[in-house]
Amino acid sequence: MGEAIAFYVLSALILVAAVVVVSSRNTVYSVLALVASFLFVAMLYVLLHAEFLAVIQVLVYAGGIVVLYLFVVMLVNLRRPEAHQDPRRRDRVGIALAGAVLVEFVAIGLYAFTRPLPAAEGVEATGVGVEEIGRMLYVDYLIPFELASILLLVAMVGAIVLAKREL
Repeated sequence: MGEAIAFYVLSALILVAAVVVVSSRNTVYSVLALVASFLFVAMLYVLLHAEFLAVIQVLVYAGGIVVLYLFVVMLVNLRRPEAHQDPRRRDRVGIALAGAVLVEFVAIGLYAFTRPLPAAEGVEATGVGVEEIGRMLYVDYLIPFELASILLLVAMVGAIVLAKREL
C-alpha cells in the first residue's frame, strides 16, 4: 500500500512539474521544472526497482540534456514575450478540453483505487543486471553506443552554433 501511495504522489509531482514546464513564462524556471520532473521520474524508477534506469535518467536527462537546454536559453537571450491577445485563441474550448481531461484523470484514479490489483503471476526476473547491461554496451553494442554519443555531440555543437548569432 505504501508503494502505491508513493507511486501516486510521484506521479502527481511529475504532472505538476510538467504543467510548470509548459505554463511558465520564464524559460529558466521552465528548465528548472523540467529538471525536477526528470528527478521525479528517476525516483519513480527507483520505486519500480529499476535502479539502472534511474541512474541513466539522472545522468543523461537531468545532467546532460538539461544543461544543454540551459546553455541554449542563456545564449539565445530570450526576452519576455510581449503581451498581446491572439484573436484566434479559443479560451473556452481550451478550458472545456482541460476539464474533460481532468474528469478522465479522476475517473481513472477512482477506477484504480476501487479495483484490486492483479497478482503478478508468471512474471519472472530476467536476471539482467547493471553489469550485464554495461558489458553489452561496451562490448556487444560499442559502435552504436559511440555513434549515439557522436550524434549527441553534433547536436550540442549545432545548438550552440544556431544560438550564437555572431561567431
